[in-house]
Amino acid sequence: MIAPLAHVGGGVFEPLQLLPPLVVLGAYWVRARTLQHQGRPVPAWRMACFAGGIALILAALVTPLAHIGGELVLAHMAQHVLMADLATLLMVLGLTGPLLQPVLATRVAHRLRVLAHPVVAFGLWAVDLYVWHLPVLYQAAVAHAPVHALQHLSFVTFGFTMWLALLGPLPQPEWFGNGAKLLYIVAVRLTGALLGNIFLWSGSVFYPDYRPGESSWDLTPLADQGAAGTIMMIESSLVTVVLLGWLFVKTARESDERQELLELASARGLELSEQRAARAVASGRGDELRRRLEAVG
Repeated sequence: MIAPLAHVGGGVFEPLQLLPPLVVLGAYWVRARTLQHQGRPVPAWRMACFAGGIALILAALVTPLAHIGGELVLAHMAQHVLMADLATLLMVLGLTGPLLQPVLATRVAHRLRVLAHPVVAFGLWAVDLYVWHLPVLYQAAVAHAPVHALQHLSFVTFGFTMWLALLGPLPQPEWFGNGAKLLYIVAVRLTGALLGNIFLWSGSVFYPDYRPGESSWDLTPLADQGAAGTIMMIESSLVTVVLLGWLFVKTARESDERQELLELASARGLELSEQRAARAVASGRGDELRRRLEAVG
């Protein structure tokens, strides 16, 4: 099917949705400049990741994709995938402990840190994902700009905390090791895949308000709905492959580093338990422990 160019539109301008990502990007830039002046620069690749995440959010909001999202479920789903999954993943990869230090020092942030606990983060993300896809709320978001802004803010917020629990610089529970991270990745991806399968295989039309737009694109409601589910499942599969590869490399690297620490301690006649070495490596303090062992020796 060749889409009529008249339906592509020229994008959407919604200041209510554009302001938050721009404010966040500005705050990130100011803090990164401060750390640069203090001799603690943020790695360039992390800054690129964060900027890329914000760019994806802005692209999802102002490009023709946003306009088409009001006519087709598949476009709206692509918009949400860009914002709530890929953009938030990149934003979390762009964070470091020093970057977050001023925020974490506030009382509000201290109370909200529970949102980054793996169990809480996953639960809230899953509930948010399914609740907003209920027909009454999904169609209300398309019809009313404030509801649409709330939907996107909710998706980005809980997508961010979901990735923060897995990949962020905050301290993680002791039980949340590589095995638990594997289960977390699988649980997140299965939760998204289940919703994608519901869209793909359901024989019922969930969002009848899209019928006029689907008709103008010469798409049946079920075909549009099925394509939305396909987009969700393909993106989920690709991200899963990347995350599993990351976890494999991380596990191998930590195993090698742990063994090197044990061998260093043994060579210098020092006592070091495997549990202590594992904790140091898992928390990113392997180099610190190595320096201590070398100093004692």
